[in-house]
Amino acid sequence: MNTFARAADELAVPPLLNCLLRETADPAGAPRAGHVTHRLRFSGRLLRVRAGHRPSQPELWAGGAWRPLRHAALVDLAVEEMRTATGRLNDPLAAQMAASRAAVEALLAARARTAPPGDPWLRSEQALVMGHPFHPAPKARGGGGAPADWLRYAPEAYARFPLGLLGVREDAVIDEGDPSDLDALGEAPPGYRLLPVHPWQLELTRRLPEVLAAFADGRLVRLGTTPWEAVATASVRTVHVPARDLFLKFSLDVRITNDVRRLWRDELRQARHNDPLIAAAFRSMDGPAAWLNERGHRTVRGLDETFPVLVRDGLGAHLLPGATAVLAAALAEGFDGNPLDRIADPLTWWSAYLACVVPPLLEAYARHGVVVECHLQNTLIAVDAAGTPVQAVFRDAEGTRVIPQLSRAAAWRRLVYCLLVNNLAEVAGALADRFPDDAGALWPAARREFERFAAVHDDVPEATALLSAPTVPGKANLLSGWLEAGATEPRYVPFPNPLAALPEPADTGR
Repeated sequence: MNTFARAADELAVPPLLNCLLRETADPAGAPRAGHVTHRLRFSGRLLRVRAGHRPSQPELWAGGAWRPLRHAALVDLAVEEMRTATGRLNDPLAAQMAASRAAVEALLAARARTAPPGDPWLRSEQALVMGHPFHPAPKARGGGGAPADWLRYAPEAYARFPLGLLGVREDAVIDEGDPSDLDALGEAPPGYRLLPVHPWQLELTRRLPEVLAAFADGRLVRLGTTPWEAVATASVRTVHVPARDLFLKFSLDVRITNDVRRLWRDELRQARHNDPLIAAAFRSMDGPAAWLNERGHRTVRGLDETFPVLVRDGLGAHLLPGATAVLAAALAEGFDGNPLDRIADPLTWWSAYLACVVPPLLEAYARHGVVVECHLQNTLIAVDAAGTPVQAVFRDAEGTRVIPQLSRAAAWRRLVYCLLVNNLAEVAGALADRFPDDAGALWPAARREFERFAAVHDDVPEATALLSAPTVPGKANLLSGWLEAGATEPRYVPFPNPLAALPEPADTGR
């Protein structure tokens, strides 16, 4: 096994292992020598792992001894557990798990032969080689072809590339909101409007009958490519245009994690409705938290889900002077320039992170009924010259919900999962691994932040109830994927609430 293959196994194991432990396992005994043993609920087998924020080195008890499991064997174990639990097969998901590990190997090889960007923000956007830490196949590109077909578009491979340019006949243009910034990205012939497209999507769809028909009847014309390059960001389908400081989000007919990454018509409509409400919520706040507005989108009639492009604010107009933004997901995964690499006082840093992230999200919910999908890929944290958090910036209206689109109970559950389980737990875990002596103080500090909010918001009783709830919802991506419900009706499992107050120590009279 070569260096990249070994490293790929090491990176592909923790997300799948996390899924198994969260969704199918119970502790079986106290930790010993840095290892924790779990019993799998459905097969009854014993699985031992090296403990930590990213569990590793899985071993299965078999034949009277612990047998190490590489990624392929761990996939087999996950398949066996899911088949026993559900009574059904899902060969495509098993194939996605294997494809995800192969993608990681290809990404590692590509990174080794490519210079990383100089901008620390862009390095953080392009750092997520492991990817979603609780997904069984975080790096699979379903339907995207072999790595040779997509590496040139992969953020993890430091991709930058020209965008394709199409002209849309004016009677076939669909503009929602204000996508007029697109008109400055090139020149369209008379009677046409400019439509940038992701070159990967253009390749993926070039043989579709409806696309061929649009070129044949003149609704679309090819205008070449941009003379400048866009840079790929963490979501793959969203790029940054440095010359204009704009983000452009496209459809991609590729399955990444739980869904094919098209901009679906209903989602575009919902985002167009929600974005002004979210922006108003953030404008009304006293602190520096910011929202990257989605100004509008453009597409072509008859292909409105194939070639839409959404225009989002760049960072420049929103960041505090002198601050540097980094992607929150990269704090946990690690990258060259990670602020966590140079902090001396983790509790001060963590308190600053909490103060930036938690209050604006709770305020948006309490005062405006807005639930921001604040998972780590949608959260940017701006730090000062010392690496201390000074501002949170949030993005992506697609996953944001507004009451009454969801019931209040469902909206609160979504916020708790995104903020507590997906965001804070991951960053706290990264800090605990680096500073084990301070790990016990991290969640009490987070609890105090929630207590401050609850003390002045008796109109949000769910915030007070959260402080004593024994569990919170954790998404079960393995089970959801196995049941083919990940994109529509994801399953959740109880996750121990890290904010719950610990019992007071007994008074021994000493």
